[in-house]
Amino acid sequence: MANHLPAGHPPVLAPKVGVLLLNLGTPDATDYWSVRRYLSEFLSDRRVIDTSPWIWQPLLQGIILSVRPQKSGANYARIWDKDTNESPLRVITRRQTEKLQARLGADVVVDYAMRYGSPSTASGIDRLQAAGCQKILLAPLYPQYSATTTATANDKAFDRLKQLRWQPAIRTLPAYFEEPSYIKALAESIANGVAALDFTPDIILTSFHGMPVKYLEAGDIYHCLCFKTNRLVREYLGWPKEKLMVTFQSRFGPTKWLEPYTDATLKALPGRGMKKVAVVAPAFSADCIETLEEIAITGREEFEHAGGEHYAYIPCLNDSDGGMEMLETVVRKELQGWI
Repeated sequence: MANHLPAGHPPVLAPKVGVLLLNLGTPDATDYWSVRRYLSEFLSDRRVIDTSPWIWQPLLQGIILSVRPQKSGANYARIWDKDTNESPLRVITRRQTEKLQARLGADVVVDYAMRYGSPSTASGIDRLQAAGCQKILLAPLYPQYSATTTATANDKAFDRLKQLRWQPAIRTLPAYFEEPSYIKALAESIANGVAALDFTPDIILTSFHGMPVKYLEAGDIYHCLCFKTNRLVREYLGWPKEKLMVTFQSRFGPTKWLEPYTDATLKALPGRGMKKVAVVAPAFSADCIETLEEIAITGREEFEHAGGEHYAYIPCLNDSDGGMEMLETVVRKELQGWI
């Protein structure tokens, strides 16, 4: 191509295809100001908190962000990756990116970005364009669609596209909650996780991230997708209905959220005679504060305090062989016709 350019023309890279893995985000450190910046961006997203900014922002920038960063920072410190001085979410997402790049080969450029915090979604698009990518697959790493996750990740990418003089062609990765490769990878990770335990769980909780009930009533389909994933996994494993139970975690504020709540369930199970439990978090593609601190640490404390005897957290798919095979499969499906 360069041989046909007129004299003085800027260099033109050979056109490439890009894949941008998109995840939720993370503070850059565990100190007050780093966590405050992250939470301010996260909790200012109108898809996450749809209360009028005239009401919400004074509360957020006042008492909430005066108090919550200390608590969240302490929780992040409990699971922080000391070797890289980064959150596990960023470390794992980067490893997923590197492994997917190796699987897809030189014809595709793979990068990652975060909806909140760094590396930003805008910078990810810019890096792919600078590498010559004229076609980009945006890949939100959320198996079950929600406006609070998948949509807001795409929103941020579209915000950057609106600013570009030369936009790349864009595709977006659909929710893959029922993709056979995802169900297989998730089911086998649960089965292998249970088989490795030194006890047999009375019940296994599939703990999905929660959402206010009013979002469901407004038309968000997330709730249904969570239950379908749970059913397909159970059918794949051939387990009875009572073996695998859907719960919802991470509720925030006084609003009613999707039930049953994970924390309340963990506190109640020992009283029902179920004192051996395992928990998995299928809505998360990579382990993060909501899984490593809220479920693996705090969940265990709540369960044992209520009289539970055996507790296990089964990790997310992360960059495991099964997880990467699944990710390659769903990405290649959306790249058909481009590569």
